[in-house]
Amino acid sequence: MARGVGAAAGSPATGQGRRPRRARPGEGECDADPGMVPSGEAPAEPADPEAVARLICLRLLTAAPQTRAQLASALHRRGVPDEAAEAVLERFADVQLIDDAMFARAWVDSRHHGRGLARRALAAELRQRGVATEDIQAAVGRVDPEQEYATARALVERRLAAMRGQPRSTRFRRLMGMLARKGYSEGLAYRVVREALEKEPSVDGLPDLPGPEPDGEPTDW
Repeated sequence: MARGVGAAAGSPATGQGRRPRRARPGEGECDADPGMVPSGEAPAEPADPEAVARLICLRLLTAAPQTRAQLASALHRRGVPDEAAEAVLERFADVQLIDDAMFARAWVDSRHHGRGLARRALAAELRQRGVATEDIQAAVGRVDPEQEYATARALVERRLAAMRGQPRSTRFRRLMGMLARKGYSEGLAYRVVREALEKEPSVDGLPDLPGPEPDGEPTDW
């Protein structure tokens, strides 16, 4: 009897004592390959280009503000047809999800006060992002010459504090280079750096440079 009971306990009829057989590929549901479609079902229709364009734009705008030109470039890189891209961009502009004038104003406020960039550098950055000339002029014009001078002076004073012990001519050259990289004209940079160094006991060793440029910045925006 014991032998018969043991045989029954391990028999396939009870399902005990054996591991269940794994399903082979193709049995039951389709494999994970998205290209396979269950038997009897029609293939998925291609995505609507405008729906794809809307999704791309929303994702980019959620990550960071974008200009219309930046979004158009992103849609082109992703293969969205021009007609669909233009339709979506136009609707986004209508509801002010895209506003290049507002983008330019915010960019100028952030980059001037945060990074100390001059009007010339700000205009160049906005041009690279496809902002129209009139929007650049309006945004950059919010920084007047007095504000630009004050920002340059603050930059020089902060940098001077970290340059103690260096030869004065070295500090002069490096400060001029810093302001040039931030878009300040040579005339304004010369004036600001010279004034800062003249506060020290001696100005010996300062290199001579051409006199300051006439007041005002070139309007090459």
